[in-house]
Amino acid sequence: MRGFASCWIALVLVGCSKPADRPAEDTMGEAPPAADAAAAISLADVSGTWSVRTMPENSDSTLVTYEMVIGPDGSSWSLNFPKRDPIPVKVVAVEGDSIMTEAGPFESVLRKGVQVSTKQVSRLQDGKLVGTTVARYAVSGPDTVRRLRFEGTRKP
Repeated sequence: MRGFASCWIALVLVGCSKPADRPAEDTMGEAPPAADAAAAISLADVSGTWSVRTMPENSDSTLVTYEMVIGPDGSSWSLNFPKRDPIPVKVVAVEGDSIMTEAGPFESVLRKGVQVSTKQVSRLQDGKLVGTTVARYAVSGPDTVRRLRFEGTRKP
């Protein structure tokens, strides 16, 4: 019974306390403007074939070009590098304006003979598919992870 009473006292104290992060009231009686929310994305929004170029995280130099093919309903994805078999891509999550995917392991285009697994976060921005890639190489020692960014344009 003592624990029950303690819980009620704690709830009353919390309920009566003033939140520290409450925005200041507007003297004109207007609510503060809401933050702009990014538009939600669906898999169907990105369906089609994309010409993609991958760059270092902090440079515009193109390291790799490929096609990303996304089925009509967005359920089937593949990376198509020149002179290679398509690499299947798995959609892990769709949240807000982002699509998270994974691929691999497959032989790296950047590091011949080395297996790599990738995780990507993709967004639509000004009609382009843009995002980041984290590549994890199956090697021991340094340089097992590389962070990249990509930009894709939809093919007609």
